[in-house]
Amino acid sequence: MSLVIIDTPIPLKPEQRTMLQLVADENFNNNIVRGVLRQKADVDIVRIQDVGLSQADDPTILEWAAQQDRVLLTHDVSTITKYAYKRIEAGQAMPGVFEVKRTGSSSQKKIDGESNL
Repeated sequence: MSLVIIDTPIPLKPEQRTMLQLVADENFNNNIVRGVLRQKADVDIVRIQDVGLSQADDPTILEWAAQQDRVLLTHDVSTITKYAYKRIEAGQAMPGVFEVKRTGSSSQKKIDGESNL
Protein backbone atom coordinates (compact mmCIF):
# COMPACT_ATOMS: atom_id res chain seq x y z
CA MET A 1 0.00 0.00 0.00
CA SER A 2 1.37 3.42 -0.89
CA LEU A 3 0.46 6.92 0.17
CA VAL A 4 0.02 9.55 -2.50
CA ILE A 5 0.46 13.15 -1.43
CA ILE A 6 -1.18 15.74 -3.63
CA ASP A 7 0.38 19.15 -3.22
CA THR A 8 -2.09 21.04 -5.37
CA PRO A 9 -5.59 21.81 -4.14
CA ILE A 10 -8.40 19.74 -5.56
CA PRO A 11 -11.18 22.03 -6.79
CA LEU A 12 -14.47 21.40 -5.05
CA LYS A 13 -17.78 21.30 -6.83
CA PRO A 14 -20.26 23.93 -5.58
CA GLU A 15 -22.29 21.26 -3.77
CA GLN A 16 -19.13 20.11 -1.93
CA ARG A 17 -18.28 23.53 -0.53
CA THR A 18 -19.40 24.45 2.93
CA MET A 19 -20.21 27.97 3.95
CA LEU A 20 -18.75 29.41 7.10
CA GLN A 21 -21.44 29.56 9.78
CA LEU A 22 -21.42 32.75 11.81
CA VAL A 23 -22.98 34.05 15.01
CA ALA A 24 -23.02 37.76 15.85
CA ASP A 25 -22.41 38.71 19.46
CA GLU A 26 -25.22 40.58 21.22
CA ASN A 27 -23.50 43.94 20.91
CA PHE A 28 -22.28 43.37 17.35
CA ASN A 29 -23.29 46.17 15.01
CA ASN A 30 -26.53 45.07 13.35
CA ASN A 31 -25.82 47.42 10.44
CA ILE A 32 -22.88 45.18 9.57
CA VAL A 33 -25.08 42.06 9.74
CA ARG A 34 -27.71 43.72 7.51
CA GLY A 35 -25.03 44.98 5.10
CA VAL A 36 -23.50 41.52 4.74
CA LEU A 37 -26.92 39.95 4.16
CA ARG A 38 -27.80 42.66 1.65
CA GLN A 39 -24.64 41.83 -0.31
CA LYS A 40 -25.03 38.05 0.00
CA ALA A 41 -28.42 36.87 1.22
CA ASP A 42 -27.38 33.24 1.67
CA VAL A 43 -24.76 33.95 4.35
CA ASP A 44 -25.45 31.72 7.35
CA ILE A 45 -25.47 34.21 10.21
CA VAL A 46 -27.54 34.31 13.38
CA ARG A 47 -27.54 36.75 16.27
CA ILE A 48 -26.99 35.72 19.88
CA GLN A 49 -30.23 37.41 20.94
CA ASP A 50 -32.16 35.37 18.35
CA VAL A 51 -31.01 32.07 19.85
CA GLY A 52 -32.03 32.91 23.41
CA LEU A 53 -28.63 33.92 24.77
CA SER A 54 -29.22 37.61 25.52
CA GLN A 55 -27.16 38.69 28.53
CA ALA A 56 -25.19 35.39 28.50
CA ASP A 57 -21.59 35.54 29.63
CA ASP A 58 -18.68 35.08 27.23
CA PRO A 59 -17.89 31.44 28.13
CA THR A 60 -21.55 30.47 27.56
CA ILE A 61 -21.60 32.20 24.18
CA LEU A 62 -18.37 30.52 23.10
CA GLU A 63 -19.68 27.13 24.24
CA TRP A 64 -22.89 27.58 22.24
CA ALA A 65 -20.91 28.72 19.18
CA ALA A 66 -18.67 25.66 19.48
CA GLN A 67 -21.65 23.30 19.81
CA GLN A 68 -23.17 24.85 16.68
CA ASP A 69 -19.81 25.02 14.84
CA ARG A 70 -20.19 28.77 14.35
CA VAL A 71 -17.51 31.45 14.25
CA LEU A 72 -18.28 34.34 16.58
CA LEU A 73 -18.37 37.91 15.26
CA THR A 74 -17.68 40.42 18.04
CA HIS A 75 -16.51 43.93 18.85
CA ASP A 76 -15.45 42.70 22.33
CA VAL A 77 -11.68 42.76 22.08
CA SER A 78 -11.22 43.00 25.85
CA THR A 79 -12.56 39.66 27.12
CA ILE A 80 -13.63 37.26 24.35
CA THR A 81 -10.05 36.53 23.27
CA LYS A 82 -9.09 35.50 26.80
CA TYR A 83 -11.96 32.99 27.00
CA ALA A 84 -11.32 31.71 23.47
CA TYR A 85 -7.69 30.94 24.36
CA LYS A 86 -8.82 29.22 27.56
CA ARG A 87 -11.03 26.92 25.46
CA ILE A 88 -8.14 26.10 23.15
CA GLU A 89 -5.76 25.46 26.07
CA ALA A 90 -8.36 23.14 27.63
CA GLY A 91 -8.67 21.20 24.36
CA GLN A 92 -12.26 22.35 23.84
CA ALA A 93 -13.78 23.04 20.45
CA MET A 94 -13.19 26.59 19.24
CA PRO A 95 -14.46 27.27 15.68
CA GLY A 96 -13.11 30.81 15.78
CA VAL A 97 -13.64 34.46 16.63
CA PHE A 98 -13.56 37.45 14.31
CA GLU A 99 -12.91 40.58 16.33
CA VAL A 100 -14.17 43.55 14.33
CA LYS A 101 -12.95 46.96 15.41
CA ARG A 102 -15.64 49.57 15.86
CA THR A 103 -15.13 52.51 13.51
CA GLY A 104 -16.70 55.86 12.81
CA SER A 105 -19.20 57.11 10.28
CA SER A 106 -17.05 56.43 7.19
CA SER A 107 -17.53 52.69 7.64
CA GLN A 108 -21.28 53.24 8.00
CA LYS A 109 -21.38 54.64 4.47
CA LYS A 110 -19.65 51.54 3.14
CA ILE A 111 -22.07 49.25 4.98
CA ASP A 112 -25.06 51.15 3.64
CA GLY A 113 -24.08 50.34 0.08
CA GLU A 114 -21.73 53.05 -1.15
CA SER A 115 -19.07 50.42 -1.70
CA ASN A 116 -18.96 46.64 -1.84
CA LEU A 117 -18.22 44.56 1.23
